[in-house]
Parts: sequence; structure tokens; C-alpha cells
Amino acid sequence: MRPWLTRGLGMALLHAVADTALAKASVYEPTGLLTAKIVVIALLVGAAALWSAIDGLLRRTDLGRTWLIAAIIAGPVSGVLYVIGRAIFVDQSGTDELWPALTGGAAFTALLVLVPAGLGMVVGPRLRPARLEPPEEPPAPKPPARPVKRRRSAEAPERPRSWERGRTRKPSPTRRPSPVPRHGK
Repeated sequence: MRPWLTRGLGMALLHAVADTALAKASVYEPTGLLTAKIVVIALLVGAAALWSAIDGLLRRTDLGRTWLIAAIIAGPVSGVLYVIGRAIFVDQSGTDELWPALTGGAAFTALLVLVPAGLGMVVGPRLRPARLEPPEEPPAPKPPARPVKRRRSAEAPERPRSWERGRTRKPSPTRRPSPVPRHGK
């Protein structure tokens, strides 16, 4: 399964369950849920940030695109799942709730996934665990290597001995002599 699909569907399910639970709780306590809403939003933000930070820590490839597509998927899917969950578990609402859930609710959910995921992608790769074992002592210096005699290959032409002793270069007939600076003028 594609990584953006698993992250998008996972975040959509998490958001839909949280929204449905808040809707169910608002049936019993219509006015006193401000603290619960703040805690739920903080948990949703923390889940997206933690998941993307783990992806960054594990050096997954193409994180930006993965989490952008996941946020785009999570918004509408979460809205649809919320409407279904609310219809089944809370108040038997109909399809009238679908349009608001697919517009404003989806956009809010996408932002609640994308922004913390961006933060997690920045922080995650910087979280490298410290080395627990003490550093090893540096190895002893190695003695200098002896020169290796190379064999001549069968294809290599035989060169005269003067070549190996560092022969001087003969002047080329097309090469001009370098100009000699004139002193005294």
C-alpha cells in the first residue's frame, strides 16, 4: 500500500473517531466541552506530528509529498466517516450533514494533519539518538607500505630504459620558444 494512502486513511479514521466521540459527548453535556475539545485537538495534532517525525527519523523518502497527499485524503474521508459515525452512534442525522463535513470540516482536518506533519518533518530528522557506547581508541598508525612492483602487461609496448630514468623532452618543431625578457631598456 502507498505510504500517503496509509497515512491519509489512518489520520482520517483518527479524526472521524475523535469528532464522533465529541458529538456523542455533546449530547450529554452541550455547554461544558471546551476543555475536551482542546484536549482532543491537541491529541490529533500530536499524532500527526509524531507520525511524521518518526517518518523523518527513519529517513523515509519524499516526506513532503507523502504528507501533503495524506492531508488531502484525510480531509474528505474524515468528513464522510464522521457523518456515518454520527448517523449511527449519535443522532441518526441524514445526508444534510455531508456537505458541511466535506467543505469546512475537510479543510480544517486537512490543516490539522498538514501543519503538524510539516513540523514533524522538520524536527524528526534532527532527532538522532546519542551514542551509548564510549568511542573507541584510535587505531595504531600503520607502517608505510612498501612500493609494489608492477608487471608489464602483454599488450604494453616495450619501452626503452631511458624512458624509465626520466628522459627530457625534445622540443617540438611547431612549438615556439618562450620570449626572453630583455633587460636594460
